[in-house]
Formats: sequence, structure tokens, C-alpha cells
Amino acid sequence: MTEIELNRAIALLIIRVVAGILFFFQAYDKIFKLGIKNVIYTFRQSLSETFLKGGLLSSVVYISSYLEMIGGAMLITGFCRDQVLYILGADLLAVAFIFSMIKPMWDMQFYFPRLVLIIALLLCPPEWDSFTIMRFF
Repeated sequence: MTEIELNRAIALLIIRVVAGILFFFQAYDKIFKLGIKNVIYTFRQSLSETFLKGGLLSSVVYISSYLEMIGGAMLITGFCRDQVLYILGADLLAVAFIFSMIKPMWDMQFYFPRLVLIIALLLCPPEWDSFTIMRFF
């Protein structure tokens, strides 16, 4: 591996692990510290006039939270990298849509870094991402 290839691989490792940490710990916080029921309660009032209410809202919050936690862990290890990026990208699209229904001009301070990291990873070929668990299989 040349120095340029090593630098590229290390850069992708850092991007992927940071993105994984952000997804994992945000979801961990929603699931175990705040509690999913409290997250649902927080959004219930804001989304009461939309199609996302009741059981659908609960389902979306549960699915999104666990996808983010599991996907974050998988990103950290590099397991099924591209598939996880597609799923987390779709999750980010859903989050953007839902938050825009609540308030069209919403605060993107937690959203934007994850979006940029996911896009950066998607733009880089998987062959450049050498330090993944998938390389051992």
C-alpha cells in the first residue's frame, strides 16, 4: 500500500467511525437515556395534525432509533458498509421530511454533520475503505 493509499484509507476510516459514533450514540441516547416513549411524546403534539400520529409515529421512532444504533455500530466496524450507508441515508431523508413537517426552518446542528459524512462515504469507492471487518472475510 502506497503512502497515498494509506492516507486515503485512514481518512475513510476516520470519517466512517465518526459517522458511526454519531449515529450510534444519538440512538443510544434516544433508546436508553431519554426513552423512546419520551421521544414519541415530544413529537406527538407537533405531528398531531399530520398523517404521522399514533401508531405510525411510534413505529417510525422505534424503527429509526434502532436502525441508527445498529447502523452506527455496523459503520464503526465497516460491516456491510454500502448497504448501511443506503439505509442511514434513507433514514436521514425521512428525518428531514418529518422535521420539515414540524417546522420548515428547523435546526440542523445535529443533522447536517451526519448528512455530510454519509454523503462523503457514499462518494468514495468501497475499495478505498481498507480498514473494515469485511476485509477479513
